[in-house]
Amino acid sequence: MKNFQIKGSFKAGVAWERFTKMVESQNEKNALDKVYSVFGSKHGIKRNFIKIESIAEA
Repeated sequence: MKNFQIKGSFKAGVAWERFTKMVESQNEKNALDKVYSVFGSKHGIKRNFIKIESIAEA
Protein backbone atom coordinates (compact mmCIF):
# COMPACT_ATOMS: atom_id res chain seq x y z
CA MET A 1 0.00 0.00 0.00
CA LYS A 2 1.17 3.50 -0.84
CA ASN A 3 0.49 6.78 0.93
CA PHE A 4 -1.05 9.62 -1.06
CA GLN A 5 -1.36 13.28 -0.10
CA ILE A 6 -4.48 14.85 -1.57
CA LYS A 7 -5.03 18.61 -1.54
CA GLY A 8 -8.20 20.41 -2.46
CA SER A 9 -11.20 22.31 -1.18
CA PHE A 10 -14.80 21.60 -0.28
CA LYS A 11 -17.89 23.76 0.03
CA ALA A 12 -18.74 24.53 3.66
CA GLY A 13 -21.86 26.69 3.67
CA VAL A 14 -21.17 29.63 1.36
CA ALA A 15 -17.35 29.46 1.61
CA TRP A 16 -14.83 26.98 0.18
CA GLU A 17 -12.55 25.41 2.83
CA ARG A 18 -9.12 24.05 1.90
CA PHE A 19 -7.94 20.61 3.07
CA THR A 20 -4.95 18.28 2.94
CA LYS A 21 -5.62 14.60 3.51
CA MET A 22 -3.22 11.65 3.80
CA VAL A 23 -4.70 8.37 2.51
CA GLU A 24 -3.27 4.87 2.27
CA SER A 25 -4.31 3.15 -0.96
CA GLN A 26 -3.14 0.94 -3.83
CA ASN A 27 -3.32 3.65 -6.53
CA GLU A 28 -4.40 7.25 -7.19
CA LYS A 29 -7.92 6.38 -8.33
CA ASN A 30 -8.70 4.41 -5.17
CA ALA A 31 -7.16 7.15 -3.01
CA LEU A 32 -9.41 9.73 -4.69
CA ASP A 33 -12.50 7.58 -4.14
CA LYS A 34 -11.55 7.14 -0.47
CA VAL A 35 -11.33 10.93 0.03
CA TYR A 36 -14.74 11.43 -1.57
CA SER A 37 -16.14 8.68 0.66
CA VAL A 38 -14.65 10.12 3.87
CA PHE A 39 -15.90 13.66 3.20
CA GLY A 40 -19.31 12.32 2.24
CA SER A 41 -19.69 10.27 5.39
CA LYS A 42 -18.17 12.72 7.91
CA HIS A 43 -19.44 16.02 6.49
CA GLY A 44 -22.41 14.99 4.33
CA ILE A 45 -20.85 16.61 1.25
CA LYS A 46 -21.65 15.40 -2.25
CA ARG A 47 -18.81 14.74 -4.71
CA ASN A 48 -19.63 17.75 -6.87
CA PHE A 49 -18.89 20.05 -3.88
CA ILE A 50 -15.33 18.68 -3.52
CA LYS A 51 -12.57 20.06 -5.76
CA ILE A 52 -9.30 18.13 -5.91
CA GLU A 53 -6.22 20.26 -6.71
CA SER A 54 -3.40 17.70 -6.49
CA ILE A 55 -2.62 14.07 -5.71
CA ALA A 56 0.97 13.19 -4.80
CA GLU A 57 2.56 9.99 -3.58
CA ALA A 58 4.19 10.57 -0.21
